[in-house]
Amino acid sequence: MTATFAELNLLPELQRAITEAGYTEPTPIQRQAIGPALAGRDIVGCAQTGTGKTAAFALPVLQRLDASAGDDPKIRALVLAPTRELAAQIGESFATYGKHLKDIWHTVIFGGVPEGAQIRELGRGVDVLVATPGRLLDLMGRRFVDLRQVEMFVLDEADHMLDMGFLPDVKRIIAALPARRQNLMFSATMPPEIRTLAATMLRDPVQVGIAVVNKPIEKIEERLYFVAKPNKPKLLLSLLQGGAITRTLVFSRTKHGANRVVEFLEKGGVRAAAIHGNKSQGARTRALDNFKKGDLRVLVATDIAARGIDVDGVSHVINFDLPNVPETYVHRIGRTARAGAAGIALSFCDHEEQAFLRDIERLIGHGLTRVEGGEFADDPRAASNVSASNVRPPARPQPARGGPRGPRPASRGRGRGPGPGTGSRR
Repeated sequence: MTATFAELNLLPELQRAITEAGYTEPTPIQRQAIGPALAGRDIVGCAQTGTGKTAAFALPVLQRLDASAGDDPKIRALVLAPTRELAAQIGESFATYGKHLKDIWHTVIFGGVPEGAQIRELGRGVDVLVATPGRLLDLMGRRFVDLRQVEMFVLDEADHMLDMGFLPDVKRIIAALPARRQNLMFSATMPPEIRTLAATMLRDPVQVGIAVVNKPIEKIEERLYFVAKPNKPKLLLSLLQGGAITRTLVFSRTKHGANRVVEFLEKGGVRAAAIHGNKSQGARTRALDNFKKGDLRVLVATDIAARGIDVDGVSHVINFDLPNVPETYVHRIGRTARAGAAGIALSFCDHEEQAFLRDIERLIGHGLTRVEGGEFADDPRAASNVSASNVRPPARPQPARGGPRGPRPASRGRGRGPGPGTGSRR
C-alpha cells in the first residue's frame, strides 16, 4: 500500500503544497484514485465527505493541466458541484494544492451573488472552472462560458445532484462537453439513476471506493437523548453552556427551525448563526468564515446548506432533529472526527422521530448510546419503544488516516484577489 504522496508520482510543487498544508500520507481514496487519474483513466468513486476525495481529483487535474499550460488559458477542466458552499471550498482546495504551480488559473461561479465579477474573470481566461449547475447553464446560454476545450470533467456528489433535482441540468452540461475527455465522478451512494448516468458518461472506468455509507467513522462517539420536542432548545442550550463543546455543527430539518434555534441560543447568551437556502450568499459566507476561524462556536445548518462544509476542529455534531433519511445521519456526523481526531455526535429524539431512529439504527447496525436527559427527558416509555437490544453491532471499519481531506480553509491565492468569482495564479 502506498504510504506517501511521493510514491504517487506527484509533481514536487504539489508535494510541497501538501506538506505545507500539514498532510503526511494519502487517504485510501487518494491512494486508489490519483494514479489512474494521472494516467488519464476515467474514475468512478464511491466516497462521502471527509474521505479526502477533493484532493483525489484536484491533484491529478492540476498536474495534468500543468504539463500543457499555455499563455492563453481556456477552460480545460470543469468541476461541477451541487451547492455554493461546496463549490467555494473546492476552489479553496485548488488554491491550496496548486499555489506553487505557474500559469494555472481557476475561478468559481455560483448563483446567489452578482454575476459581474464572475463574467469578468471568465473573460480574462481560466484553466479550471468550478461551478454549480444553475449559474453555469445561465452563463453558457449567454455565451460567457465556452466548454469546447474541456479535457477533464469532474462531477462531485452526483447523488446529491439527483436529490436536488439537478440531474437534467447535469445532462445538458455534459452534452455541451467534447466527446473526447477524461471523466471523474464521485458519489456517496449509487442509486439507479446515478449508475445509469455513469454508464453513459464514463469509458472503461476504474472503480474506487473506501467506505460503505452506513458505517460511521470509528472515532465518533454516538449518544442519544430522548427529549420532549418543546424541551429540545433548552437541552441544547444546557449542553452548550457546559463548556465541553468547543465547536459544534447543529442540524435542523428545516430552515425556519434553524432560525428558531439560533434565536433561542442568542437569547441564552450563546453566539450562533444559521446557514440555509433562505440566507443570502454573503450571510452564508460570513457565517462559515467565522465558524472556520473560531469566532463562532455554533453553526446551525440544514442538510442541503451543509453539503461541502469541511471544517477541522469540529468537536461535536448535534442532530437537533433526526433526519428522515437514515443515510443522512452518517453524512451529518462525519463532519466531526476529522484528520484522525476523535469526535462526538449527539442526537435528540422526540416521540414523532422514533421511526427515524429505528431506521438509522437498522442502517448503521448498532444502537446509539442512550443518555439520561435529566429535566428535559421525554416520557421514559419512549426509550422502551425504541430498544436497540435486538440490533447486533458489527465490526466497525478502520478510520482513514492522514492526507488532504478535500476543501480546507485557505487563502484564495495571488493575483486576482479573494472571494467568489475570483481566480488565482498558481
